[in-house]
Amino acid sequence: MPGNSQRRNIRQVSKKSAAKGTGGKGKDTLKGRGKTLPADERPWHKGYSGTEKLPSKTAWKQDKERKAAAAEGRAPKIGKPGSKDTTWGRGSGGKGTPTRRTPAGRGGAPVRSGPRVAPGRKSMTPKDAPELLVGRNPVVEALRAHVPATALYVAQGLDIDERITETVRTAGDRGIPILEISRAELDRLTGGVLHQGIGIQVPPFAYESFEDMLAASIEHPEPLLVALDGVTDPRNLGAVIRSAAAFGAQGIFVPERRAAGITATAWRTSAGAAARLPVSQVTNMTRALKQAQSEGFVVVGLDADGEADLYELEAAVGPLVVVVGSEGRGLGRLVGQTCDMRVGIPMVSEVESLNASVAAAVALAEVARRRRAA
Repeated sequence: MPGNSQRRNIRQVSKKSAAKGTGGKGKDTLKGRGKTLPADERPWHKGYSGTEKLPSKTAWKQDKERKAAAAEGRAPKIGKPGSKDTTWGRGSGGKGTPTRRTPAGRGGAPVRSGPRVAPGRKSMTPKDAPELLVGRNPVVEALRAHVPATALYVAQGLDIDERITETVRTAGDRGIPILEISRAELDRLTGGVLHQGIGIQVPPFAYESFEDMLAASIEHPEPLLVALDGVTDPRNLGAVIRSAAAFGAQGIFVPERRAAGITATAWRTSAGAAARLPVSQVTNMTRALKQAQSEGFVVVGLDADGEADLYELEAAVGPLVVVVGSEGRGLGRLVGQTCDMRVGIPMVSEVESLNASVAAAVALAEVARRRRAA
């Protein structure tokens, strides 16, 4: 009856539960990223007119716009590089206040070079920018491995030990510029990474053309190339380069995307072999393997579930490409289908698979053994 509080099937809770907070974890999503810079001050826009070095991607965009404008009979809508000062430093406008740099550097105030970036935004590092390798052990090991370096950065007030002494002495003997800077400046250069007060600048690696590397390998008495399909750890890449050089390979090729390139870490792990063995980057791994097959190479992929045994690989005595898969997923589907055969490394234990660099070393050692016995 009306007003009866004993009604059946009455809902005791609301349909919508109480809203839960994030504990402040989502507060960063509410922050603004600062004022968007005009097009002529953005390094990656075709309208960029800054005084800093023009990025290769921007130059490509501007060239594309010029061609399109010429075809349509209009003026190109691009910037005029070098016409607008976009270099910023820190002047006397207060702590942390950015002021435009003057030729005198505002009375000797520290100047920060580079394209201007809006507050809260990160600048994009060009692919051809030099790399900074930091840390006392990594730096001294890199110099021991003869990694090419263009500058040595040493923080002011650094505690000297035998590693620092060896690093500075080696850099001086090789004519590498030694720059003493403040810890704050080294923090800025490294992006806040723990640097232990020292770092070396390594220039971008000069990759070999795949066509040239393929042609040079064909002319060799025992053609042998190594392909890495999606290996993302630069230490694995460096280790494979070292093994490939030790067992007589003429070159290595890797994908341009989603794979490790020759960084300072790869240089150091290769123990200097990266300076002697050509390394190429290819846009499409499958297409590169097919190109090698058309030149008479047999493409062999390392696969734990391969249909053949590595120790029964008769094709090892002829022109050969050994393909090593990534650390996790192994060979990609299309790459695996492109291989002439897939071979596995026999193992007696319960270990599922070997590390990519270890598997490559075992395979290359077996290829070298068969070739010597032939």
